[in-house]
Amino acid sequence: MNEQHEDHIQTADYPLLAIRNVVVFPETPKRLFFNRPQSLEAIKFAARMKRPVVVVTLRGPEREIRDLHDIYTMGVMGTISQLQRLPNGTIQAFFSPTQRASIQGLNKDGPFYTVKAAPVASRESADQELPRLVQALKQEFFNHVDFEKRSGNFQWSEELDRNDVPAGRFADAVAPMLNASLDEMQEVLETLDTRERVEKVYTLLYKEMKQKEFERDLKAKVEEAVGKRQKEYFLNEQMRAIQEEMGESPENDEFGSIQEAIDAAEMPEHAKDTAEKELAKLRRIGMQSHEATPVRNYLDWLVSLPWSKATEDNFDVAHAEAVLDEDHFGLEKPKERIIEFMAVSKAVGELKGPIICLSGPPGVGKTSLAKGIARALGREFARISMGGVRDEAEIRGHRRTYIGALPGKIIQTMKKVARNNPVILLDEIDKISNYYGGGPTAALLEVLDPEQNNSFMDHYLEVEYDLSKVLFITTANDLASIPLPLRDRMEVIEVSGYTELEKVQIANRYLLPKQKKENGLTENQLRLPQKQLLKVIRGYTREAGVRGLERTLAKLCRKAVTERIKDGKNTAVRMTDAKVTKYLGPPRFVRGELEAQNHAGMVTGLAWTSVGGETLSIEVATMKGTGKLSLTGTLGDVMKESAQAALSYVRSHANDLGIYAKTFKDLDLHIHVPAGGTPKDGPSAGIALTGGIVSALTGIPINWNVGLTGEVTLRGNVLPIGGLKEKLMAALRAQIETVIIPDQNAKDLAEVPAEIRDRLRIVKVKHVSEIFPILLEQLPLPVVEQDEPVTADDLPAPQNNDSNPMPSMD
Repeated sequence: MNEQHEDHIQTADYPLLAIRNVVVFPETPKRLFFNRPQSLEAIKFAARMKRPVVVVTLRGPEREIRDLHDIYTMGVMGTISQLQRLPNGTIQAFFSPTQRASIQGLNKDGPFYTVKAAPVASRESADQELPRLVQALKQEFFNHVDFEKRSGNFQWSEELDRNDVPAGRFADAVAPMLNASLDEMQEVLETLDTRERVEKVYTLLYKEMKQKEFERDLKAKVEEAVGKRQKEYFLNEQMRAIQEEMGESPENDEFGSIQEAIDAAEMPEHAKDTAEKELAKLRRIGMQSHEATPVRNYLDWLVSLPWSKATEDNFDVAHAEAVLDEDHFGLEKPKERIIEFMAVSKAVGELKGPIICLSGPPGVGKTSLAKGIARALGREFARISMGGVRDEAEIRGHRRTYIGALPGKIIQTMKKVARNNPVILLDEIDKISNYYGGGPTAALLEVLDPEQNNSFMDHYLEVEYDLSKVLFITTANDLASIPLPLRDRMEVIEVSGYTELEKVQIANRYLLPKQKKENGLTENQLRLPQKQLLKVIRGYTREAGVRGLERTLAKLCRKAVTERIKDGKNTAVRMTDAKVTKYLGPPRFVRGELEAQNHAGMVTGLAWTSVGGETLSIEVATMKGTGKLSLTGTLGDVMKESAQAALSYVRSHANDLGIYAKTFKDLDLHIHVPAGGTPKDGPSAGIALTGGIVSALTGIPINWNVGLTGEVTLRGNVLPIGGLKEKLMAALRAQIETVIIPDQNAKDLAEVPAEIRDRLRIVKVKHVSEIFPILLEQLPLPVVEQDEPVTADDLPAPQNNDSNPMPSMD
């Protein structure tokens, strides 16, 4: 308490000298440099009035004194002498610090800054271990000093050799000689207890000694490595001199260029070691050897791969949205998933996500969507066509033992793009040849697995190559053709076909301007009104995508250019119905008079194919016979079984449907699906087949503007189907007004655009009996079996009784 009271009594105002990046300790004189106006005025005042000053360190090298928080609250007090003005106006002063000073206030008024400070004395520790601790510090420090003195890097003070130097004084003298940080030095200055101060200085000294030891070891290793390389260099020089005498000097130039390429390729260590071994082998066998060419080709592949070169990713979500909207109209769900992918990548800080598979019909923009992703990210883009790939070697490459061996498509593409993080599109992955237990599909399992492709092994390279930074995108038309293990590695994004309204927008925004430009037409030289554009879409194209529409518009542009050149006119060509027919010929897709009439046994089914939705005209005919069932039209096994199930349902409910049981023994049924050259399969035509069979056996016509899709069971239950959106779009293209779908597919209607839902009457059914009031012109009347034989002439005539309810089929 007395010591604190004494310090309080000695508190006074002293001129302040603030310094940067250095801490001054008591009884350790130091030359300091000052150039701030306040510091220069403080030095003048102290020299003139012979007043002590307080030197304190700024808390940061860039700080200026605004308040007390900008300086440390512990400094040193001392006197200024030996002032010298340097040519640049800076004052050099010799500062003799006497003791520590505690800063308690700051005054910025006046020509120089002053601080309210009090001298602070060290607290001598009574610890009995302190002398041994000081002795250990001296021994370690003197050993350190001896080494530094020999290297000429140390300013030694002979005063430290005395044994009577106090512990606190010795610690204060050693601390400024260490390479410690500013905070560590200030911490030593603020430590008043002598034992604690000695311990902290000892810790700093130990850290520096270990750092010096590490640097010496590193230097020795570097010198050893350099010495080995110099030895190799001298040996190579001798070899070069010998080869020059033998006329073989050009080889050494080539070896040197290969070595430079290896060093510049920035390979990982395992790849560089392999390259160095191959180069050493090449040196041994010489360039003239027949074995040199394969080795040289292999080295060329190694050094040309982008081992560490990458493009910087752009995760700007707004930019990505703008790019995708600029190149694609519609496709809201695929765009939304891609934007989510980029947003997560931005939040995480790196692009790490699933392998994306864009699945949909041809011509809907899957490939251009992948290009848009690459452009949005700012990455290089490459496309690999997987259609018809038969051999694993096309993915993994060939062994170098084969003549003409090359790396696989993946490594070739990496060399082509010259960056290790491109966007690679594996196009038409469902068209790859599939071999059970192997083939290219098995090779792709590693390529498309983010947990494995960081160590992809190409058979030709035989060194691991990191593919984890590559963003792989695949496309497919039919997911069922992709093996399950491969499909499991990908996140499928459905890219559905375009609606009629979307096709109009795509034609006006993208296709027509593009074809005008490619065919030498300006914007105003060809005008295609909305009405005629719809005629082109409806009458000349019937597809899920827009490739056929683009070809049709290109034909219109060519015809228009030809007409302008022949007639020598500079006026704009305006498309009318007559000109569209003249240029493109009669419409390809027109519903004929026969097709637009109600016929018994003719029903329209809806089917899904890999190229989009399609309508199926199913015809059912009866003839005298023995009860046989004939199926034609290139039907698959599943569809044949569906027809058998439909017939079994009709036979089991024959009387309720107005059919006598003996009819099946006296008549043959023939079910035919036109376009016999096109294979057809699947269970979703079950209710259509049931309706066609009932219509043919009862003679009741079917409403031609009704389409059906749904699987039927032997009990007549209607099961859900897939591809609902594509089927509804096909119905709309075929001008069908009413579509019957399974009730369990009602949830899928949310994925169908409102444009389609609003233009169709969609009826949901749970049981096949519910289709007859909508499908048939009238309901069949139930019949009762008679004892006498029944012929076809005895079948009841159709009756107009729409209000007659169907009996329960359960």
